Amino acid sequence: MREVVVVDAPTNLGLRPPADGVVPGCYKLAGALRDRGLVGRIGATDGGYVVPPRYDRAGWRPGDGVFNAAAIAAYSRKVAERLQPILADGKFPVVLGGECSLLLGPTLALKRRGRFGVAYLDGHSDFRHTGNSPYVGAAGGEALALVTGRGQADLVDLDGLAPYVRDNDAVSLGIRADDEDHDEMVAAGILVRSAQTIAADPAKAAAEALARLESLDGFWVHLDVDILDASVMPAVDSPDPGGIDHDELIALLQPLIRSPKCAGIDIGIFDPDLDPDGTLAAELTTTLVAALT
Repeated sequence: MREVVVVDAPTNLGLRPPADGVVPGCYKLAGALRDRGLVGRIGATDGGYVVPPRYDRAGWRPGDGVFNAAAIAAYSRKVAERLQPILADGKFPVVLGGECSLLLGPTLALKRRGRFGVAYLDGHSDFRHTGNSPYVGAAGGEALALVTGRGQADLVDLDGLAPYVRDNDAVSLGIRADDEDHDEMVAAGILVRSAQTIAADPAKAAAEALARLESLDGFWVHLDVDILDASVMPAVDSPDPGGIDHDELIALLQPLIRSPKCAGIDIGIFDPDLDPDGTLAAELTTTLVAALT
């Protein structure tokens, strides 16, 4: 079994403020899961903390592009640089993130190494771009579009490596049945399996994803915990019904993570500000331990 290394990368740069003058609380995810013993329970070593830039949307207006773009680009490079020696040593990074734009860092690191795919586990497609939306703004809602090369050059073409993931090397798992970008993703060649499909047979959905991903040099798993149904995981910025439950998530994650081609995983969107008694953090940690051990 590969050595597991936990890295904190607590960015909240790609989410809208939950209220005026309030920053998104997802940057506290790492602390909440560590407090529940995640690192020790999965037998991991500590890979440190990648300090994010300040969250600052001052002066941004719709039509200006992605807010915090320069900070996101700089942070993506920092995360990639932290992960590169871990990956080179054959270790398995578990990145405790914040929001979905974090994925730019791992996919940049992996693109420097070869042709890698992504298993994008999320309740939303995160495929917004200027080709299907009047304007862009929150990179967290555009992450899959960005890593597949759809967006402004200062984010999608770092080091001249766009796209970090080819369309045919991307798998979207867990979107709701009414996701407006479903048809566009399928037409682009992205494999899509809805939450409803996963709930019916998580192992089959994982096998279909692996059939696409294991032919590559490897793949990364991105987990946005809003793939879970709002009834079991309300502590996210956009909780929606129609998701999967904890057992179904474990059954989906285990085959993906246990594949020798899986390079690592990042976890994001959980907001401890919305979980004052820590119950949801405890349940999420138990699910992750079951999937990662």
